[in-house]
Amino acid sequence: MSQRCFHKMSTNDSGVTRANLRCHPKHLANNDPKCVNTPGLEGWQQREQKLYGKRVRFANITPLHHSCGSIITMAKRINRAIELLEQDQPIYYDGGHTGHILTYEQGLKDAHTWADYINVGMEHGAFDMTGLDNYMNGLIAGGPTNSGHRTPPVIVETPVEGSSEEIIRFNAWQFRMILARGVHGILLCQAETPDAVRAFIESCRYPINMTGVGYGLERGTRGVGSQPTSAPVWGVDGDTYVEKAEPWPLNPEGELLLGVKIETVRALTNCEQTLSVPGLGFAEWGPGDLHMSFGIKRDPSKPMDHRLLEARERVKNACKENGLAFLDGCTPENVADKIDEGVRVIAGHRIDTAEAGRAYSKRTMPVD
Repeated sequence: MSQRCFHKMSTNDSGVTRANLRCHPKHLANNDPKCVNTPGLEGWQQREQKLYGKRVRFANITPLHHSCGSIITMAKRINRAIELLEQDQPIYYDGGHTGHILTYEQGLKDAHTWADYINVGMEHGAFDMTGLDNYMNGLIAGGPTNSGHRTPPVIVETPVEGSSEEIIRFNAWQFRMILARGVHGILLCQAETPDAVRAFIESCRYPINMTGVGYGLERGTRGVGSQPTSAPVWGVDGDTYVEKAEPWPLNPEGELLLGVKIETVRALTNCEQTLSVPGLGFAEWGPGDLHMSFGIKRDPSKPMDHRLLEARERVKNACKENGLAFLDGCTPENVADKIDEGVRVIAGHRIDTAEAGRAYSKRTMPVD
């Protein structure tokens, strides 16, 4: 695992952006030969290069007067998954529907995951906010990522089912508690009606943010008070967090990725209307639950029932119509075809699938 150096950006009155590099603690602890002892702040080792369109002057200085010659990748966004989707790059996730180990130590390990985001399943897994707090802090301590982000994005599957607006409103506390941990997105399972999804989006937004209000959405209902725990995870102050904790792409500057799962016959009936609700960023079809909802016993050894294939096509087309990223499972053998078909969020939990897909899409963002 490669270790990256930290950085801090500042721009002076002349428009020169200065990046102060600080060696990764493991470099210092191991006396890494890449790190060069420098006498002090007067020891500027200056080099300039184009970095995301800016002229950057690198000052290879740290409080310990160590420096490292490695190139630092600068992130454009807090949320790596959104940054990739803006480039029309597929994103690959890891993490199951249950059993995620939510500890500080696991966060340290996952800080350099091969995946573009981490899925934490609380629909079937434990609703463990203390564990999620510890896990997020472990991700911070283990970072930054090779792509220049403070942490990998974390998206949580919630326990509440999206079968009605009333159920969502009564259980909006779940969204507030999860977002207060500093996660980067939420996936609503069993999303069956447009009203339920609208209530979900509104529950995740602060009322001060007005984008889309009056055009399919009412004002948000998320209250203030969580910034002391959420903002530090993102590396911003409380006011900036309130501005940035917005659903993308509804708010182009937003850093929250909100999604839904269409996984019942009732949800399928409403999917075109549901996926048109402003504020969604992605959607998936749930073949496991859809099999049950159709009354079909799932048998991987047999061809998929035509009703399931039609359901997948319907959800995929609704995503395309509404500008949402479509989530589907892929393998190394079919990932190129799936990308060509329009799949942009890729399940399967396989690093070899991600490697094949990234090569095919000519991805340039570094991988951890």
